[in-house]
Amino acid sequence: MATPDGMLVEVPFDGDFSLGDTLKSGQIFHWEAITFGGIDGYAGCIGDGPPAFVTQDASGVVRTLAPDAGRVGRYFGLDHSSASVRAAFPANDPVLAEAIAFCSGIRVARQPLWECLATFITSSLKQVAHIRAMSLTLRSRFGERHEFAGHHFHAYPTPEALAAAGEAALRECGLGYRAKSLHLAALAVSTGAIDLAAVEAEPSLARAREQLLALHGVGDKIANCALLFGAGHWDAFPIDVWIERILRDLYRKRVKGAKLQAWAEKHFGPHAGYAQQYLFHFARKTL
Repeated sequence: MATPDGMLVEVPFDGDFSLGDTLKSGQIFHWEAITFGGIDGYAGCIGDGPPAFVTQDASGVVRTLAPDAGRVGRYFGLDHSSASVRAAFPANDPVLAEAIAFCSGIRVARQPLWECLATFITSSLKQVAHIRAMSLTLRSRFGERHEFAGHHFHAYPTPEALAAAGEAALRECGLGYRAKSLHLAALAVSTGAIDLAAVEAEPSLARAREQLLALHGVGDKIANCALLFGAGHWDAFPIDVWIERILRDLYRKRVKGAKLQAWAEKHFGPHAGYAQQYLFHFARKTL
């Protein structure tokens, strides 16, 4: 499929995928809906690279500009089978089955770990619209600028850029008390006090989470979000108010904290993070 500025190529995938649901599922906050070459789609930076344009037609076919098919496919988790993910779920779970039927096309993205961690540090006690606004402000003030199809896009700021900016400048981006946590995290990463590459390579969820929990302002929920959406730990199961509500009301779980976390990880299994995404989107839209 040709456009004035290049050729759109198909991104192959196995199973279900909804680009719109995935972008609106509370894991990615910076993509923009745009029209490119007369075709409606979304564009956003993948890491520190230039923006990618992605579109999905009514038949479900996903296309992007050549030669981006590989990086787009990996970013949106299209390089694995959704059926294989669901095969590891508990066999008799009608709640999860209903959630999957409601939003079967959601995929877990693979974002750069620093970008993902920093974004969720700023997400504490904020709605999706507020998280997006803070992310876009940080990007526009401190991130590398790119132009695409008449639009300006910004990569997420590096740890070095945010460490140099200082806490006061971050507060001016609407972060409030979160500015301190973000600044200290940027300092820790930029100085090597924490090695995110080692965190990402750590096969043990518990050990990887322990390293992130050493950062100021990072609790279990933020650590689990970063590990799920940024480090490929599909066994991570973030618990926020929506998830706690659905586990309490629909699974009749009355435990909290570490006990609830342990139950969820055991019940939903090695792809618990995928189950979390189905349940999270289902809860936000129906409860």
